[in-house]
Amino acid sequence: MYLAIKEVKPIENYKLILTFENNEVKKFDMNPYLDKGIFQELKNENIFNAVKVSFDSIKWPNEADIDPETLYEDSVSYTS
Repeated sequence: MYLAIKEVKPIENYKLILTFENNEVKKFDMNPYLDKGIFQELKNENIFNAVKVSFDSIKWPNEADIDPETLYEDSVSYTS
């Protein structure tokens, strides 16, 4: 079972701070995705920074989204 995203915050260098439903906070690096398909549009920082929580995951205005399991498994623990 995957954990839903409660909050997302874009930060510098195309990274996201994600808060999951268990209150775990993790950092996800979008850089490996930015040369692939629809994710190329996220190189525009205005689009990248417009990320929002959508249902149990995240979504950008250009309809790009990522599976919450990927977000959880491929992110690292984060403390501010």
